[in-house]
Amino acid sequence: MDQRSMYSSASQPSVLQTNKVLRNTYMLLAMTLAFSAVCAGVAMAVGISPMMSLGMTIGAFITLFVVQKKADSSSGIFWVFVFTGLMGASLGYTLNFYLGVAGPGLIMEALGATALVFFALSGYVLTTKKDFSFMGGFLVVGLVVVLVAAIANIFFAVPAVSLAISAAIVFIMSGFILFDTSRIIHGGETNYIRATVSLYLNIYNLFTAILHLLGAFGGDD
Repeated sequence: MDQRSMYSSASQPSVLQTNKVLRNTYMLLAMTLAFSAVCAGVAMAVGISPMMSLGMTIGAFITLFVVQKKADSSSGIFWVFVFTGLMGASLGYTLNFYLGVAGPGLIMEALGATALVFFALSGYVLTTKKDFSFMGGFLVVGLVVVLVAAIANIFFAVPAVSLAISAAIVFIMSGFILFDTSRIIHGGETNYIRATVSLYLNIYNLFTAILHLLGAFGGDD
């Protein structure tokens, strides 16, 4: 057996493992997105209040710590559904607001745009196999800046700043989709539960930012 054959044999288990993580991640992501959508629909039907929405969001992020702790066990899957269910339900109030001022068309446009961005970026990474790990530091810094700006804008409530923040979130989440998909492909993330949560949060934040931008440019804000 020559050197190339030995290298191929040694790398094969790694390729198989990566493909397994990727397959499990997309399967769990699809299920959690569907479950999240159902929970959002139930929350809309019930007509949750802003305080209930905030409470569910806080509960979801508390649950996120549990997910990270349980990610290496089978119970982690249960906690992923708890987390994504709470995140989906917390959207109930926001979705009802946009439904009331713009109808279902705006929400469907936001969903379509989110799906288009996700599949285009993920498809690009999967096709080219390009490594986007170099973007990690830049994306984290950008996220911190956006969070600080968002907190500050709670007190100042400047519409232009709010739109700028949403636009920045679209770009940052798009970058994270490239980054997180690349990590799975290149072995940087070998736990499909953690990978699912990362991609879910990317999609969730991307959707809400696009929804806000479409609502604003539609003259509803």
